[in-house]
Amino acid sequence: MSLLVRVLITAAALWVAVRLVPGITYTGTPLAFLAVALVFGVINSVVRPILLFFSLPFLLITLGLFTFIVNAFAFWIASAASSALGLQFHVAGFTAAFLGALIVSVVSTVLSLFVGKNDRREKRHD
Repeated sequence: MSLLVRVLITAAALWVAVRLVPGITYTGTPLAFLAVALVFGVINSVVRPILLFFSLPFLLITLGLFTFIVNAFAFWIASAASSALGLQFHVAGFTAAFLGALIVSVVSTVLSLFVGKNDRREKRHD
């Protein structure tokens, strides 16, 4: 799956979270929202694995449920990084971060399933 498609999927999932979760706001332009999705993707691919590594004992004790907490912190960090870059994306509190991360995970997984099916069909025809 191309980088552009992943950024668009992340942007769509973030947009759903902005619309559904009361503590998540965005007041910028649509083009800047793609930058927010890119920041979120970078945080998920760089910072989140580090958080998962350091929380490994909690992940084992909770049988993986602590991943939800790690995802919320990664979402919160993405909000702070976006705000620092002037992208006008803000998450107010841990509850909003938790719900936002949950919604983004579900929506991006569902959208990736649809895009993944198209990728498999294109590969068969080659």
